[in-house]
Amino acid sequence: MNGPMVDQDLNEDPDLNDHLGLRPESRVERRANRRKARTRRGFGCFAGIVSLLVVGGLIGGLAFGFGKGRDALEKMFSAPDYEGAGTTAVTVEITSGQSSQSIADTLEKKEVVKSARAFERAARDNPKSRQIQAATYTLKKHMSAKAALELLLDPAKSVLVTRVGFPPGRTKNEIIDILQKAKAVKLPPGSVAAAMAKPWSLGLPSYANNNPEGFLYPGTYDAPKNATAYTILRLMTAQFARTSQEIQLPQIAQRKKVDPYQVVIIASIIGAETNREEDYGKVARVIYNRLHDGARLQMDSTVHYVTGRNGKVFTSDADRQIDSAYNTYKHTGLPPTPINSPGRDLLKAALNPTPGGWKYFTLVNLDTGETAFASTLSEHNANVRKLQAWCSAHQGRC
Repeated sequence: MNGPMVDQDLNEDPDLNDHLGLRPESRVERRANRRKARTRRGFGCFAGIVSLLVVGGLIGGLAFGFGKGRDALEKMFSAPDYEGAGTTAVTVEITSGQSSQSIADTLEKKEVVKSARAFERAARDNPKSRQIQAATYTLKKHMSAKAALELLLDPAKSVLVTRVGFPPGRTKNEIIDILQKAKAVKLPPGSVAAAMAKPWSLGLPSYANNNPEGFLYPGTYDAPKNATAYTILRLMTAQFARTSQEIQLPQIAQRKKVDPYQVVIIASIIGAETNREEDYGKVARVIYNRLHDGARLQMDSTVHYVTGRNGKVFTSDADRQIDSAYNTYKHTGLPPTPINSPGRDLLKAALNPTPGGWKYFTLVNLDTGETAFASTLSEHNANVRKLQAWCSAHQGRC
């Protein structure tokens, strides 16, 4: 039921106070409480003013420190970098196919740049960074990333050496042609042949009989700027000497009572007869077995050395009739010299042939290089028929 609205102080109704469990206030207490309320309201206003002052101070401080804060944030997310063109010289090798991230890591490890990230950013901002070539560079420690990149893009100032590559299994004449035509070194016409004609100046081993054939070790070489033909050829013979020592070629040959020169000749024949590493030792064993029996080697590769390969795998009847010491169809024993420059694995196979009684071998699949080995002539003839069947199925390939 609704009653009339009355503006009445609860404390003035004793029954209601009793009902709520409150003790009636005296008039003195009421006046005191009112004074406290006014005091609280005054303090609240004062606190609000203080809060505004504090907040205002903070805003002012932030405005004042914004510049420094921005600098701190930029510093936090920036890439550490040196300034200037660097200090002491350092050599850095960049390999073919190396990514900008990998180059950056290399430069940081070499202390060229302060951080890989700085160089990556410099490379990202310069489209020419994709033109960095594989080479050995002379840079400086503590360079700015930008300065390091500019030097890498200027090989005329930074490249210490020129890189020249020689595939395995190349003859002396083929190496002359490769080196003479190499654009990276730009040798005077005829200079390579002239250097080759003075073998005593090339650092050949004593058992090479002053013939570079077989001792121009295949591989990729870093030649100094303005290198001569002599310089590069000596790099190749020096690598042969190192490899020979590592695999103990002279020592093992002496222990097995084999001329080390013959080991190089056999290794060169192996490489010309097969390109499958798993067959190196078997081909070596065939050669040794035939030499032991006094049989002719009958190797097409030694005939090709004289007649030229001309893209052919096999020799013709006319080829096998030529009068040459390299014609192992007509002459017993090894040819007088190596027929190309073999690498480590071929030299090792010639030193340590696979045990076995094989005396014959023939390709049976020119696509895969599959080779069949036989101990008897009848077995060999059966393998030859396999080759003939393959050639019949692949007209013009044999």
